[in-house]
Amino acid sequence: MPSSLALADAQTIGTELAIRWVDGRESYLPLELLRRNCPCALCQGESTATATFAPKQTNYSPASFVVRSLQPVGGYALQIVWADGHATGIYPYSYLLSLAEEEPPSG
Repeated sequence: MPSSLALADAQTIGTELAIRWVDGRESYLPLELLRRNCPCALCQGESTATATFAPKQTNYSPASFVVRSLQPVGGYALQIVWADGHATGIYPYSYLLSLAEEEPPSG
């Protein structure tokens, strides 16, 4: 991904996260896809020098797929706070763009 990847705007529209990139591209990501692909250690598991921790079993509810807020993290990521209280996922812009490129266009 280019190092100049930058976000111009991000907002939820219905059940999607709409992203406008500084270079003019637009991406639309289903909120459910984002939550189910949360990159945090609780959701994905993690490895340390001495141990590997499995991902936590997640029981999703309708609130799991509703965004309460979006917070920029530096100039490289978004932190999404979900309505069910989950807020540990930091989504790098490169990760968001890769998810968008994998997702078939809606409509």
